[in-house]
Amino acid sequence: MTTDKGDRAAYFPKIEAKYGQPMRYWHSVMKDIVDLKYPQQIAYLKEEHGFSQAHANALVMYSRGSKSSRRFDNLDGYLKNQDEIKSKTIRKIFKVIQTKYPKLELVIAWNQPMLKWESEYLFGASILKNHILIAPWNPKVLSAMKADLQGYK
Repeated sequence: MTTDKGDRAAYFPKIEAKYGQPMRYWHSVMKDIVDLKYPQQIAYLKEEHGFSQAHANALVMYSRGSKSSRRFDNLDGYLKNQDEIKSKTIRKIFKVIQTKYPKLELVIAWNQPMLKWESEYLFGASILKNHILIAPWNPKVLSAMKADLQGYK
């Protein structure tokens, strides 16, 4: 299991415990298969060493230089390369919700902005090519907001 920061190395103690070798061994294995493509590296670890998908992915991605699964640290980072209209819309959506519910925390989870109350995720949004996806985590929320969302396409 990773930490909230997405640190791939957080998997290493579990990898050592489950597969019986220290990480220096697994890093040397990765050096031996460095020329393989990602799918082949994953398959090798799974088939030859019994790795789970999650453990194989953590080791392969770490070996390829990706130390974290997080792409963004905050809303500004998420919106940095998005078009202006969608960025303004996302900011407005979160501002309206947070104004009404100031105790909600804006976090980045699953590489998208999310609103969180204590340990529960309540609402998220994603910018896609042709639209913005809103994702309430409870169907009752969408039903309750249906009338307010009528003007959006």
